[in-house]
Amino acid sequence: MSSAVHATVLRIAANHPSLPGHFPGQPIVPGVVLLDCVLQEAERWLQRPLQAEALPNAKFTAPLLPEQDAQLQLKLDAQELRFSLSRDGAAIAQGLFRLAAQAGNPTA
Repeated sequence: MSSAVHATVLRIAANHPSLPGHFPGQPIVPGVVLLDCVLQEAERWLQRPLQAEALPNAKFTAPLLPEQDAQLQLKLDAQELRFSLSRDGAAIAQGLFRLAAQAGNPTA
């Protein structure tokens, strides 16, 4: 399978259940929520469930606040899903998921 790319805008609502207690008075979106959103968007894009086997690389360089737009870029190459998140051209996060092969199709 050749590599494929996808881009979309990500926004976490101010009432997301992960935000209370995550820095009261000045909430930021937890990194684990961003990672979950990356995988959910990849599943929507690819129209199939995904299973992450590993996250060998993830770097968070700036916070994302609730209700801020972030640009999400995804690139799938075989079983590697690369992602980058940015806001107004500044990097927020980037990384790589290794995905489990689909049953019956080890390269899809």
